[in-house]
Amino acid sequence: MGLEKIIEKYKNNVSIATSCSHSSLQIFNGAKKERLRSIGIAIGKIPEFYDAFPLAKPDEFIVLKSYKEINKNAEKFYRKKAIIVPHGSFVEYMGAKNFMKLKVPTFGNKAVLEWESDREKERKWLERAGLKLPEIIEDPKDIDKPVIVKYYGAKGGKNFFIAKSYEEFKKKIEKKPYIIQEFLIGTRYYIHYFYSPLVKDGYRTAKGSLQLLSMDRRDETNIDEAHRLGSISDLEKMGINPTFVVTGNTPIVIRESLLPKVFEMGKRVVEKSYELFGGIIGPFCLETVITDKLEIKVFEISARIVAGTNLFISGSPYSDLIQPGLSTGRRIAQEIKIAMKEDKLEEIVT
Repeated sequence: MGLEKIIEKYKNNVSIATSCSHSSLQIFNGAKKERLRSIGIAIGKIPEFYDAFPLAKPDEFIVLKSYKEINKNAEKFYRKKAIIVPHGSFVEYMGAKNFMKLKVPTFGNKAVLEWESDREKERKWLERAGLKLPEIIEDPKDIDKPVIVKYYGAKGGKNFFIAKSYEEFKKKIEKKPYIIQEFLIGTRYYIHYFYSPLVKDGYRTAKGSLQLLSMDRRDETNIDEAHRLGSISDLEKMGINPTFVVTGNTPIVIRESLLPKVFEMGKRVVEKSYELFGGIIGPFCLETVITDKLEIKVFEISARIVAGTNLFISGSPYSDLIQPGLSTGRRIAQEIKIAMKEDKLEEIVT
């Protein structure tokens, strides 16, 4: 059954579905605030921790043996008029290829995954949007300053590592696709945007408007605590290899004088996305470093809701200036309601 025929039956009483991890509490809470039903996709059994959070517990669960079973149970999701909201863990657990083949209507443009998960395509997108990016070292033998080596895909910083020479690189590298970037010195800001092709007022870009909902920075183990024991070289001599695995997030507010740059960056990313793959829809995050010269350099983009937005379930200093108590999860639910009201679901789901 084609997408158009499926969503013809989604005229009202739709449900928001997502997997039970990452930012699910926020997504389910946002659905409740907008009076939409919610469905938790659980693997193996229903997680008990939702009982501790009644305002973020989904209205029902669909329990599967694995994420690959979603398509086998597509009819069950159709009957419940479910729209899947993807997040980082959902895509990672399901696998990029399986995610692209999802038969259940999915919020956003799945075509963005190809440009987000491939480091070379991601860089092409951001460069063409006119953003400042860290230098890429094509040949590991040319490493003559601190670099960070990143593997493809969104894994919460897992297995990223720093190298200062070709010898260090050889000791740490694994046999999988990677990219080598200069290690940027500055302050990290993770900027949470929301692009709507349906809402025409506000900060205009492309077919609709762009919102700045919040910002955070990440706690990463054990790199954030490394300085307590000495230099990275000292740690490695002790058998400790600093890593960038994300364990939590802290809220950030940027200098107000930098906000025009922040909006211009988001605007360019959205406009270039339409040229490359038909447009990004909904939440996305630009992962940046701000230097002491107040340059904003973008080292990555996450093209869906990020876990850093979990800090702001009750709103942020930015989203409160749009609507008090507005979270990214709630904003997703609002966009779905707007699309239903205007009979434009096909413009925000794939």
